[in-house]
Amino acid sequence: MTSQQDIQLGKNGLTKEFLEDLQKRFEVRKLENVKISVLKSARENREDIKKYAKEIVDFLGAKFTSRVIGFSIFIKKWRKARE
Repeated sequence: MTSQQDIQLGKNGLTKEFLEDLQKRFEVRKLENVKISVLKSARENREDIKKYAKEIVDFLGAKFTSRVIGFSIFIKKWRKARE
């Protein structure tokens, strides 16, 4: 069974604290998936969401992938690094 947690990205956008908190969630809670809802105050258009997804995956590392659906970013952790 997969474990998923929902979090929100607000008006402060991607901060160092947000990224570190996300990283800790994967490490400490052994999560496999995280859904990030991007609030209106954090985005101008859909391109902002794709940019956030790329920055998050770049920060987390090669074991992570992202998928953007609507105004949500889904982050998945894999057992092995992805190419």
